[in-house]
This record gives sequence, structure tokens and C-alpha cells, in this order.
Amino acid sequence: MAESIGLLIQRGTRAGLYASLVEGVADGLDENAYPVLSGLARTGPSNAADLAAVIGLDRSGVSRHASRLEAAGLIRREPDPADRRSVLLVLTYTGIAAVEELRRRLAERIAAALEEWPPGEAEAFARGLRRFVAEGPF
Repeated sequence: MAESIGLLIQRGTRAGLYASLVEGVADGLDENAYPVLSGLARTGPSNAADLAAVIGLDRSGVSRHASRLEAAGLIRREPDPADRRSVLLVLTYTGIAAVEELRRRLAERIAAALEEWPPGEAEAFARGLRRFVAEGPF
């Protein structure tokens, strides 16, 4: 099980999946910027440092990818009302639409991968995975 989980979380494996998901979604969105856009969709408006901690990148990497996503119109920067020195990264409507497309594509990929599983096995896997995520070490 540890080996399987290790394979799932390898950066190269994720990059390959991300590259196929982002293809043709939006200019400026690539497999390296995907975690920033996806993470922002999960967290809501966030500064680069806080988002970096959530998605496992460093602050400078988040800022670099955020600049490309901003140029593509997928995110915008806004002053943080709680801290005038800080800037929040916020999804635009175009960014929200891109995330919806990415999630649709991912759901299709997962459904296709589980299509051949025996009845009930995919549901049992989903229940077990939800429990593992909720109670596990990650």
C-alpha cells in the first residue's frame, strides 16, 4: 500500500496527469501552474505564502506561477483587507470556469479508470479512500 501511495504522490506522475488535464484549457495554464490554480479553488482567496504551504510549493514558485495565471486572466491580485502589506490571489470568472473544466476532465478520467471494476468495488474504494484521507497521515 505504501508503494502505491508513493506512486500516486510522485511529482512526475502528477505532472503527467496535470499536463493531460490542462491541455487546451487556457493560455498560460500548464502542468506547473495547475497546483496554484487548483489550490486557490480549494482555499479561496489566499496570499502566496499561505497557498504555498497548502500546495507544497515554495512562496517564490507560487508567485511566479501566479504571475503567469494573472497574465492569462485566470487570477487577479487584490489587497488583503486584513493586512495592507499583503496581497491576495483570487480566481477570476475565467479561472473559475477553467477549474470547473479541469475538475470535469479529472472526473471523466477517474470514471473511465473505474469503469471495468466489478459492481460495488469502486464505491467501496471511494468510501475507503475518503476515510483514509480523513483519518490518515496526510
